[in-house]
Amino acid sequence: MSTTPDVPAPTLEPRAELLEDTGAFPNSRHPALVYQGVLSGGDLAARFEALFGGNGWPGAWRNGLYSAHHYHSTAHEALGVYRGSVQVRLGGPAGKLVTLAAGDVAILPAGLAHKNEGQTADFAVVGAYPAGTAPDMNYGKSGERPASDQNIARVPRPSRDPVTGLAGALT
Repeated sequence: MSTTPDVPAPTLEPRAELLEDTGAFPNSRHPALVYQGVLSGGDLAARFEALFGGNGWPGAWRNGLYSAHHYHSTAHEALGVYRGSVQVRLGGPAGKLVTLAAGDVAILPAGLAHKNEGQTADFAVVGAYPAGTAPDMNYGKSGERPASDQNIARVPRPSRDPVTGLAGALT
């Protein structure tokens, strides 16, 4: 029995969500990418961990999603929903509301605010960051910037998309 995750078709195209700086939240000049229906069936958590790790996004964690607006200035983040669904607000309080369901992936560039605005009782997600990076936590509070802006400017573009690898929309 193979433990390798199914490789999504090269034609899998994400939806791009570009969100502007709000003053409190820097967001990013790069869009958030939302892939729908990346995986289905089986142990989705283990399959997302293998998919992300195989594409250079190791160290995956399993948990939920914070219900406070926050962002990471030192790493990009991939979120793979393996159970249930969640409403995620991207970009801060007036940002875009996105629904993610089991099998979906969101790729959030460094600086992009995100918040859980509601979930099913069974919601769970796998999160991962590109190799060599680690996230910090920022909440849009005064005093976080300009240091967080300087951190964001130093975060390199990942060499692989966590979903489709070298051929992905991220690269």
